[in-house]
Amino acid sequence: MNVARPCHAATVPATRRIARIEVDAYRVPTDAPEADGTIAWDATTLVLARVCAGGHSGLGWTYAHAAAGAVIADPLRDVLLNRDADDIPGAWHAMNRSLRNIGRPGVGLMAIGALDVALWDLKARLHGTSVVRLMGRAREAVPVYGSGGFTSYPVERLQRQLAGWVEQGMARVKMKVGTHPHEDPARVRAAREAIGTAPELMVDANGAYTAKQALALAGCYAQEGVGWFEEPVSSDDLEGLRLLRDRTPAGMDIAAGEYGWDSWYFRRMLEAGAVDVLQIDGTRCGGFTGFLQAAALAHGFGIPVSAHCAPHLHAHVCSAVGHLKHVEYFHDHARIESMFFDGLPELRDGALVVDAGAAGLGLTLKASDAGRYRVEEGWQA
Repeated sequence: MNVARPCHAATVPATRRIARIEVDAYRVPTDAPEADGTIAWDATTLVLARVCAGGHSGLGWTYAHAAAGAVIADPLRDVLLNRDADDIPGAWHAMNRSLRNIGRPGVGLMAIGALDVALWDLKARLHGTSVVRLMGRAREAVPVYGSGGFTSYPVERLQRQLAGWVEQGMARVKMKVGTHPHEDPARVRAAREAIGTAPELMVDANGAYTAKQALALAGCYAQEGVGWFEEPVSSDDLEGLRLLRDRTPAGMDIAAGEYGWDSWYFRRMLEAGAVDVLQIDGTRCGGFTGFLQAAALAHGFGIPVSAHCAPHLHAHVCSAVGHLKHVEYFHDHARIESMFFDGLPELRDGALVVDAGAAGLGLTLKASDAGRYRVEEGWQA
């Protein structure tokens, strides 16, 4: 594909000019059957991007269909080649513009997300610093909550998993609800029995309930001290979310936003007064650049933010966000990131701590460990 190069490419020093872009996809089976209120799955796909310049390489990833890798290979690779690695805003806007006619939301922005994270990693390495120092550090540690508790789990496994996170020092744990609504109150009660009275218990319906179901169940959940009700109805139902935010018991936050692709989505949700906490997923909304844009919008509305999934990736950008509530330590992603990378942020006293002295994101791919899960695709040649 012939794509116009940036007009300033000839003036960019060779040490900063993007010379190579690589992409791979990996499909990792779950360690047990998993389901939430609206879907079930048995594997997770990670799409990994590398952006190279000046003898350095930046890593970034997203959790998406392998098709995101195809979008990185064409057209995004040609959009970035020979650009200045320092100019992340310019690269981000160029990538978004290139997807106008093939679709930005969904797989397109997931592909941009992987590349944007890789660009931040690369830029920090080129300047001999860490991503967190490049962005500016607002906090020394990023609070996390343990997340899993799938509706496919027997009660015993649900209890064991949530209690295990509490034993690791996490003050908050989250479980899935919604597959069988009539069973949910008993499962929530069992979860509370397992973790004790002190930790915060959170529930996530993934949009499975009707508004009336959710309102009735919120009363039941409040009796077990549930302080977070995520996507009680579809995240597209802004009126329903606002209704629940207005009527659920005091002390129970309504949260949504994980399916937000761009600033327009987040702005509509915030203008509707639909959430107490805005969830943002950098692997879906265009990487660290998109995450910071969404967080700035939320700050303008006086709403705290929470990062959805990809805990070790989000630890870096969330260290730069002052109005952060926490990061989701999602079972699947925490497991995969531990399998794939050395140099992960340290989990300490229920929080992730980024090493500000390490270059870039501080990560190296464990190629031999990851390689067994690599998906062969034609665009990887």
